Amino acid sequence: MRLVTLAFFACAVGLGGGTAAAQAQPAPAPKPFTEREVARFDEPWAMTFLPDGRLLVSERGGGLWIQDLAGNRRIRVGGVPAVVHAGQGGLGDVVLHPRFADNGLLYFSYAEAGEGDTAGAAVARAKLAIDGDSAALQDPQVIWRQQPKVEGRGHYSHRIAFDRAGMLWITSGERQKFDPAQDMASNLGKVIRLRDDGSVPPDNPFAAQGGVAAQVWTLGHRNMLGIAFDGDGRLWVHEMGPRGGDELNLIEKGANYGYPIVSNGDHYDGRPIPDHDTRPEFRAPVVSWTPVISPAGFVIYSGDRYPGWKGSGLIGGLSSQSLVRVAFDGVHAREAERFDMGTRIREVEQGPDGTIWLLEDGGRGSQGRLFRLEPRQTSG
Repeated sequence: MRLVTLAFFACAVGLGGGTAAAQAQPAPAPKPFTEREVARFDEPWAMTFLPDGRLLVSERGGGLWIQDLAGNRRIRVGGVPAVVHAGQGGLGDVVLHPRFADNGLLYFSYAEAGEGDTAGAAVARAKLAIDGDSAALQDPQVIWRQQPKVEGRGHYSHRIAFDRAGMLWITSGERQKFDPAQDMASNLGKVIRLRDDGSVPPDNPFAAQGGVAAQVWTLGHRNMLGIAFDGDGRLWVHEMGPRGGDELNLIEKGANYGYPIVSNGDHYDGRPIPDHDTRPEFRAPVVSWTPVISPAGFVIYSGDRYPGWKGSGLIGGLSSQSLVRVAFDGVHAREAERFDMGTRIREVEQGPDGTIWLLEDGGRGSQGRLFRLEPRQTSG
């Protein structure tokens, strides 16, 4: 396998995509910001901003907190369902309904126990009720589940996002079981598209097949820990490769992204996996990383606080301990800069004023800190 970072420039038409020449891995860039620690959490996983400017932060163990941005006060949110807190499992993503100001609905994902020693990701919605110094989820209802639940505690993915039309998108990992990513009788290893109540839109590409296949927008994915829409409404998802071959993918209706049949990485036991360019019928990644960055968290920046960043993707790096900036040019993308953060970055979010906020991972020596990135003052 290749031992350099590869950048792929994918064609916008068809499933195969095109690839361009390899690009050398950029050296760590000088930081145009300073990190300010605001608070600490126990294994934080995701965050989102409330309309009043406060942060909602999830912890894998099941904690859900409303945190003020000065770091002085936080409120624990009650009513969170029981979660399977083991391996990569636990409480996951948190997002607001597009009409949250009117309906108060919060959507969240978590690892849910099944029969025996099985588990699977679930997405639920509930009304977030805040009354002074108390807050709770009211009437939580599961609207989607991974099927089937399986043994093991990895690759839930369960990132969630809303598009401009109010459709709900979910990344569903293949749970380290490989083959389900290609099996339309399972919704593992897929990108899912639903209405906000969990029902299936009739224009989904596999709606006519019924069952869980009707939920599917794309297939052939591994472990997708970042999902974001760009300014033109295109959906981008990054996923962890096996041993090598982390990916940034442009998500297109009905496309098959090839895993585990193809990958730009290999199995952890050393068995090779054919590269994407050997099977052009599968959609190739727009960007692929070997060595890996271990991508987690993803935002496409729309603010003005950091010169040159508007329209860029910002990806947290776990094993790479970095913040990676990706430059987009329509359907093309490339890694533009990589900032050495010295710790595992789990989540990236943009605040209402354009400030970038990061959550540090809570494991492998990381402390679960919440940072805000203050732009450096430039002279001239």
